[in-house]
Amino acid sequence: MVRAGLTADRLVEAAADLADEVGFESVTLSALARHFGVKDASLYSHVRNLQDLRTRVALLAGGEMIDRIAAAVAGRAGQDALAAFAGAYRAYALERPGRYAATQIRMDQALLTESPNFRRTAEITYGMLRAYGLEEPDLTDAVRLLRSTFHGYCALEATGGFGAARDVQASWDRAIAALHVALEQWPRQEKSND
Repeated sequence: MVRAGLTADRLVEAAADLADEVGFESVTLSALARHFGVKDASLYSHVRNLQDLRTRVALLAGGEMIDRIAAAVAGRAGQDALAAFAGAYRAYALERPGRYAATQIRMDQALLTESPNFRRTAEITYGMLRAYGLEEPDLTDAVRLLRSTFHGYCALEATGGFGAARDVQASWDRAIAALHVALEQWPRQEKSND
């Protein structure tokens, strides 16, 4: 591979591609250096360390994922928006497994707060849920329900964890319909009069 023009952005993009090929946990600075035909030390002028590289991949992937979700939910509300959101989430997770795995890492809260993609993700997600009439703390609880459901489903599907003869897409559609009902019937948190 060509050494000229090595930049942090090129390293991150290559690391994201490598993650999709071999798995996020298998991405190393040595593997990336081999890809570019350079010594490991050459990468340190572009990224601080492996954790920095992985964080950058997570931020890149998070941006790509929310772009897909935003395009899917544009102009939609209620169950239609929920299904579009969930479908875009699932498609990204299955098509870009390494990048998706990167979006699941624990990141420094200050870094997330500064990230425009993280803010956009929160705005789009919370905006969709506000259509169900949810307010805090119910919004946070609903986000956690959706994320855990989507992630669990995608993780099981990606590893072949659904062995029953029932069509996986049909089960997904029923799960989204059930989530819609749960959101419509959400048990509202009593507001305190403090």
